[in-house]
Amino acid sequence: MIAQSKVAGPAGTIFQRLTALAAEPVVDSLLLLVNRAAIAAIFFLSARTKVSGLFTITDATFELFRTDYALPLVPPVAAAWAATITEHAGSILLALGLGTRFAALALLGMTMVIEIFVYPDAWPTHLSWAGLMLPLILKGGGRFSLDALIGKRFV
Repeated sequence: MIAQSKVAGPAGTIFQRLTALAAEPVVDSLLLLVNRAAIAAIFFLSARTKVSGLFTITDATFELFRTDYALPLVPPVAAAWAATITEHAGSILLALGLGTRFAALALLGMTMVIEIFVYPDAWPTHLSWAGLMLPLILKGGGRFSLDALIGKRFV
């Protein structure tokens, strides 16, 4: 059995207050909001490199999927479209907190494909992305999400 340590004096009171605050659902929701914003930014910026204008996939993107990003079973044009749509839609959904679990799961799946078939040596980066997405898949978007707003309205 692990003994609970008690910190004496004012430091103990501050520590106890911070510990109690960290256990609050609002703090949990703030952390989920940060996770959503962080991973949404990563994928949205990546998505924007694949297009020009509002949503015209560039010739360079198609070429990348024919060469550097080639996947074993998916034709390059289909892969380019799928990646571009998934990155745009997933990042926007995460930013809004709408369909959070689904969006995070889709982007985690994409991350796994990238890790396995495209950049296997980039596992530290992909692991950090997974670390941001797993809490979203398990807990959802938190209080500060459209999922929570819709859930309260219709549940």
